[in-house]
Amino acid sequence: MSTPPLRVAVVGTGVIGAMTAWHLAARGAEVLALDAYAPGHDRGASAGESRIFRTAYKEGASYVPLLRRSYELWRRLESEADRELLTLCGGLTLGPPDHPDLRAVQGSAAEHGLDVEVLDAVEAARRFPQHRLDDDEIAVLDPGAGVLRPEPAVQSALARAQELGAQLLPYHRVEGLDERPGGGWHIRTRQGTYDVDHVVLSPGPWSGSFARLAGLPLQGRRITAAWFAAKDVAAHRPDRLPIAIRRHHEAGFSCFPVLDGTAVKIVPHHLPWHDTGAPEDLPRSADAEFAQAASAAVARLLPGLVPHPVRIGVYAEAFSADDHALVGPLPGARDATLLAGFSGHGFKLAPVFGEIAASLVMDGKSPYDISFLDPARFTG
Repeated sequence: MSTPPLRVAVVGTGVIGAMTAWHLAARGAEVLALDAYAPGHDRGASAGESRIFRTAYKEGASYVPLLRRSYELWRRLESEADRELLTLCGGLTLGPPDHPDLRAVQGSAAEHGLDVEVLDAVEAARRFPQHRLDDDEIAVLDPGAGVLRPEPAVQSALARAQELGAQLLPYHRVEGLDERPGGGWHIRTRQGTYDVDHVVLSPGPWSGSFARLAGLPLQGRRITAAWFAAKDVAAHRPDRLPIAIRRHHEAGFSCFPVLDGTAVKIVPHHLPWHDTGAPEDLPRSADAEFAQAASAAVARLLPGLVPHPVRIGVYAEAFSADDHALVGPLPGARDATLLAGFSGHGFKLAPVFGEIAASLVMDGKSPYDISFLDPARFTG
């Protein structure tokens, strides 16, 4: 008699949950993918038209093997879904040479033999005139970086999961999550109840909604993006404008090339990312003070843009106490895996974290070293 497939619920279908559902379904699990909204929605962190992919990683060299695998998996998903999701356009980190982020990027590249190029202010201005650098700044160019399309990525991963047998349950907010005495979990939604052998929690900014996560240092924060019209649209498309992370004494931001419209997206880092409650309570825009401060940064550092935003979007993300994700068994529970607190830099890694989650569920272990992300680091 054959063993029945493992029945797994993935709670939350942002990019992390979507990739987890894809990998679990590919491995033969019976997958239920539940979300309070629908694939590609704009309430969490998996939205906003564009996200960064990079391999020279200021967050730490421990991520580089995961990033390399993630790149392979992005290309696999593109092939399976027949859809372009990742455009390699290079990536710039700009700022003073002694800034910790620029030093970290170069250190990460050196440790793993990544091919990066260091440009002084004159050469950077010649090659990338879209940015205004001070004389004492440099640019570190990572040719292995690029721009991701978040909403199509989520939808593509979930579509592939469905093709492989997963059941997608949009608009199914989880209202109850209880361990069963004999193992597994009982899940309650307004539409019905579900019994599963294993639960994967990938709640994003909804982490505060789950009592089982109350003891973990997870805090929702707003991430506000602003789009600025390009004076010369062609000069700001991916073939001429890499993604960029700017570190300047007056401002810091992420910068994304024009994709389908006429505007460059900026995510300011020097302006507050306020704590937030439920993502449903997010403001859908920002106040005039935010717009004015973002405009000042653009006027100073991005001369090719009209320095007034034509669009503002507000999203939510869960941050951990140390700005690194919690990936592994849920502390104090059986048959449960947690993926949370990606702190604004998990999107690019989502395919490999989905693969890791599937391995934790199916094999009880990860094929990659994720000890530095163990949720138990906050409970021991």
